[in-house]
Amino acid sequence: MAKGIGEVAVTAAKRIGTNSRSLARRLIRAPNLSHPEATRERVADWMASLAAGEAEALRRIGQEQPLVTALIEGIADGSPYLWDLLSADAARFLSVVADDPDERLSALFSWTLAETGRATDDAKAMMLLRRMKAEAALTIAIADIGGAWPVMRVTQAVTELADTACQAAVRYLLASAARAGKLAPPDPDVPEKGSGYIVIAMGKMGGFELNYSSDIDLIVFFDPTSPALVAGVEAGALFVRLTRSLIKFLQERTADGYVFRVDVRLRPDPSSTQIAISVPAALDYYESVGQNWERAAMIKARPCAGDIAAGEAVLANLSPFIWRKHLDYAAVADVHAMKRQIHAYKGHGDIAIEGHNIKLGRGGIREIEFFVQTQQLIAGGRHPALRGRETLAMLEVLAEGGWIDADARVELDAAYRFLREVEHRLQMVGDEQTHTLPTDREGLERFARFLGYDGRDAFASALVGQLRKVQRHYAGLFEGAPLQEAARHSLEFPPDADDRDTLDRLSTLGFKNPLEASARVRDWLAGGPRGLKAETARRNLAELVPLLLVELARYDNPDVALSAFDHFLDGLHGGTLLFSLLRQNPDLLALVALLLGTAPRLADIVAHHPQVMDALLDPAFFGALPGADRLADGLAESLALSDVYEDFLDRVRIFGQEHLFLIGTRILSGTVSAEQAGETFACLADVVIRSLHGLVGKAFVDNHGLMSGQESAVIAMGKLGGREMTATSDLDLIVIYDFDAEHPESSGPRPLYGGQYFARLTQRLINAMTTPTNYGRLYEVDMRLRPSGRSGPVATSISAFESYQKTDAWTWEHMALTRARVVSASPEFAKRVEAVIRQVLRAERDATSIAGDVVEMRRAIAVEKGDKTVWDLKYVAGGLVDLEFVAQYLQLVHASAHPQILDTSTAGVLTKAARLGLLSVEDAEVLRPAARLYHDLTQILRLCLAGPFDPETASSELLGLLVRAADVPDFATLEAHVVETQAKVRASFTHVLGEAP
Repeated sequence: MAKGIGEVAVTAAKRIGTNSRSLARRLIRAPNLSHPEATRERVADWMASLAAGEAEALRRIGQEQPLVTALIEGIADGSPYLWDLLSADAARFLSVVADDPDERLSALFSWTLAETGRATDDAKAMMLLRRMKAEAALTIAIADIGGAWPVMRVTQAVTELADTACQAAVRYLLASAARAGKLAPPDPDVPEKGSGYIVIAMGKMGGFELNYSSDIDLIVFFDPTSPALVAGVEAGALFVRLTRSLIKFLQERTADGYVFRVDVRLRPDPSSTQIAISVPAALDYYESVGQNWERAAMIKARPCAGDIAAGEAVLANLSPFIWRKHLDYAAVADVHAMKRQIHAYKGHGDIAIEGHNIKLGRGGIREIEFFVQTQQLIAGGRHPALRGRETLAMLEVLAEGGWIDADARVELDAAYRFLREVEHRLQMVGDEQTHTLPTDREGLERFARFLGYDGRDAFASALVGQLRKVQRHYAGLFEGAPLQEAARHSLEFPPDADDRDTLDRLSTLGFKNPLEASARVRDWLAGGPRGLKAETARRNLAELVPLLLVELARYDNPDVALSAFDHFLDGLHGGTLLFSLLRQNPDLLALVALLLGTAPRLADIVAHHPQVMDALLDPAFFGALPGADRLADGLAESLALSDVYEDFLDRVRIFGQEHLFLIGTRILSGTVSAEQAGETFACLADVVIRSLHGLVGKAFVDNHGLMSGQESAVIAMGKLGGREMTATSDLDLIVIYDFDAEHPESSGPRPLYGGQYFARLTQRLINAMTTPTNYGRLYEVDMRLRPSGRSGPVATSISAFESYQKTDAWTWEHMALTRARVVSASPEFAKRVEAVIRQVLRAERDATSIAGDVVEMRRAIAVEKGDKTVWDLKYVAGGLVDLEFVAQYLQLVHASAHPQILDTSTAGVLTKAARLGLLSVEDAEVLRPAARLYHDLTQILRLCLAGPFDPETASSELLGLLVRAADVPDFATLEAHVVETQAKVRASFTHVLGEAP
């Protein structure tokens, strides 16, 4: 396709001048720069490195079309991925901007399809596909960023690229099978026709709505009776092998990059089926056990490669499964359950911008898609016009048919286009399948400018406006649904006897023992439970009972849920307060039911401190999570009201438990990521530690006086150090101190000497955190990571700490030290301690020796803890320990030459290692998503369970939370994904360390 460099350099500017459809002349915008001087210097350096003809052509084009230069600078400033594509081949860039992008891509796709079909070896075919991807990715990005194309033309182009890649790969693989004597296609030049091999595009690919850096969701079917099969060839084995090759062709990284990451987990029963499924088996599955989410997914299904006619026939056979003859309101509950989250409740207006997930978050892309798909499922059976695949086209049909009003169509259409453009620009930064905005203000400022805004605040204003519109329309779909359901069931609970009609209605709701249920409720209304002794509490609850029973009936076992609520009432302090609150805000009953059904730990906090529910009514609750300053101010305000040490400790515990509840609720609601939750749990612990360090220290000085030159520092290790805490994490701590050795005695009325002083101080600090009071225990503290472990002193002088780490520490202790950070100390002493830690970590080490130690340690842990249980996410082979060990190994062996790799966060280390080239792209693409997945799931499990997770006994509500956290359609898919991820992580561990554990 591309001409010689010299010819491109000579003719590009001329072609732009004569071609009104050239991409350069169709540009209407460019990003704003966050670092103008550095960016322009970078571009100038690149221009200076080019051949004279290329540089001159770029200068001429820039003079005639200034937006071309502005766009180059915007890409250099905002997108490392696109800058690499652009700067690697100036001739290609010149050619791209000189042509009509529509014509160029059409020609590129046709040429690649033909050339791949003629290829005779895998390497050539894979090279052609990857070079097509690189050129198409650059063309599409420039057309998008420069405004030459509207956003939905961008999604169409990305989908056409994916279609072509699949078609070309399938054609090559089928032709190869024919050459090997496995197939006898009717038309050897077009071997896919009549082959019986069917590739179905799902999700956004099916609807021509792919993201810029999207994975592609495929389902592969095959006809076991296809006449193209050569006699004696087993269809299943052939087509499964071919599908493995197809995935390899598309997603394996070579020197030319990759094409698309492929996901085949939407197939029937992915945990137990092969990656290619026979048509009869698939039809039998959908007709017998197909689920509503699969109906929703099949709305967008489209044959994209292989035997297209056979694929159309399969979808035609599935039509009765997808589209029911009658208005299917029953399916709405299932569909809505996929998205039924606390953040859909009314009254929560604030939205955190930093870290917001524009796909899954409140007011995001997923809500628009569900808004459309829900109504398609309800009425598509009787109204064929509602069976389309494209979201915006179906919005228009819904409006034309009167299913939604014109305002909803206009506003959701605009929001969808806006959010998709934000999504594409996010993914262009690093060619990552991400939907989460930068979590810090500086990062968001830079991204907003790359998106074309003047800065963070201008972008935030535009984003929030769109998200709120989506929220309003989405909530309107289901507004009042629980109340309407409750109104259908007129329930009476007279004090002297059970009402017969009520018993029948309770049975209809799903209660297996309606007599016992009725008796429980009558006991509540008579004031039996502790929390209902007050008449006002009983009166408020009486009004809520019908809605409460409807909410409890949503659970797998309503009788068990009712019993849990009964237990909750027995332990409730202040029922008047809580039920008055719920009566004014009945939507929050769903939250109480969710807590009882999935997170007893949080339910206990509500029972003992019902006032924590107040925070859920604050419009700011679902906004930004509280930072260190806000938490510190809140704790200080509470502590200022006390002057008694015991009351001080109680207030710290109340503060800690209330915020544990608030953070936990955000996790259950899906409105924070695991990374954000882990950071906030750690931030809360930091604030508490600093407060108690100061409090205990002051009290200690009152008793024992001061040491000359005394300093002490509390060092966080483990999950706290890495800011990856969960609701149940212990605090791994080390205390380091210093004092004037020439004056080793304290000055108080009860003097202590040297290390004894700091040992006692440390013990007091531990007791302040761990001793139970009337308000429970604050944290468990583990100090086994201190020098010499349990056998060493509880506090260590800085000189002894430094000496130990440099001369006596084992490799595992240095691994642990990679997560160390100072939580509480004077600024000067904190700098001294951090310098020692950094110096130890930057020491030169033998990579082979360290790798051997790490592998040996991983083997020892496997022997002690086991590594075979899939849902033991920490210790299983390929689990969190593997990830953490890789990150710690990379720091120990590379920090001497690359100190910027140092980071206490596992995810942070993996990201830095990839950027520095210390971790291969292939391993990074395995380990980074795995870290996110494991942390997402672990946050839910630690919040909801006190013991190990067993899918066989877990409630459907808990399974649903895990499914939502992983953003997969059902638990079978999640389990298959977890197993696959663990295998890949273990392979990457072996690749990085050079040896399997």
